[in-house]
Amino acid sequence: MTAIDSHSLDVEARRARRFARITKADSWFRVLGLSWVTPIFRALAGDNPKAQMGEIWRLLGIPLTSICVFLLLWAALAPQVQTSLGAIPGPADVWEQVGELHQDAVREGEKEEAFYERQDARNAEHIANGEPDKVRDRTYTGKPTYYDQIWTSIKTVFFGFMIASIVAIPLGITAGLSPTANAAMNPLIQIFKPVSPLAWLPIVTMVVSAVYTTNDGMFSKSFLISAITVTLCSLWPTLINTALGVSSIDKDLVSVSRVLKMNTGSKITKLVLPSALPLIFTGLRLSLGVGWMVLIAAEMLAQNPGLGKFVWDEFQNGSSQSLARIMVAVFTIGIIGFLLDRVMYALQSMFTFTNNR
Repeated sequence: MTAIDSHSLDVEARRARRFARITKADSWFRVLGLSWVTPIFRALAGDNPKAQMGEIWRLLGIPLTSICVFLLLWAALAPQVQTSLGAIPGPADVWEQVGELHQDAVREGEKEEAFYERQDARNAEHIANGEPDKVRDRTYTGKPTYYDQIWTSIKTVFFGFMIASIVAIPLGITAGLSPTANAAMNPLIQIFKPVSPLAWLPIVTMVVSAVYTTNDGMFSKSFLISAITVTLCSLWPTLINTALGVSSIDKDLVSVSRVLKMNTGSKITKLVLPSALPLIFTGLRLSLGVGWMVLIAAEMLAQNPGLGKFVWDEFQNGSSQSLARIMVAVFTIGIIGFLLDRVMYALQSMFTFTNNR
């Protein structure tokens, strides 16, 4: 073999390793919603740049173009629509309120810091004067910022979603394994699945208020009301998909488990769950999306802290900036919903053998 042939083989080997790394990274780019990055790397690596440019245009250029067209139409048409609060705000007005909400959060943070500094100075003075009985540690009770509302909603939806998953997955496995259990659960599922969160909310509020008489526990009453409402409305997709996934297991695998005389626990952990995980995760993704939508409605109706309450407060406020701030919240809700789905998709990619969307 000549030196030239050896060099060519080394180049081809490095090229193959480079494309293997790009292919491996592609699965994570898809998880993150960045699938357009892969053709960029492939083009830079010399893999048919013309074809890769077509992929870049399809995956990145077309979506960006549609977003630009949407923004242009919004900017052009918004001033033509008059409401009781004035004209519909355009993109620039909404972006301005993003900055205003951030500045409000910064100012509120400065107020909180100043409050604790004054309290610490006052307590230090009491101690220096030999008056420890006058020392007080109070919690700052200022107005929650926009970021506080976002964090409250995210915590609430995850808590409700986790409770729904803990309930739905075992029930779904039971229904999938036992035709009798499935027949018993199916009527209840069909009755309660279509119930609106607006119907559940008064029941949950009364039950929680009767059982949870104080706010001295680990969770506040408003938090529990919103979280339980999310649980009641979001558990059905997980339950149904889990039951479907378990009941769809290859019958040959079930026969093997009988031959091996596997006990119920081993059968579930080593056979049922691995086979049903793709459908279980599909149910979990649907449940989280449903829970996020339900939460916003519950927060608005019950006036519980979170993004829903922020929207309702701005609607009631009726100032010239209220409509723009509501639209900021709408985009925030949509973006967070997308990110929550990406989180679940990432988990699905880690624990299952499929990377399909």
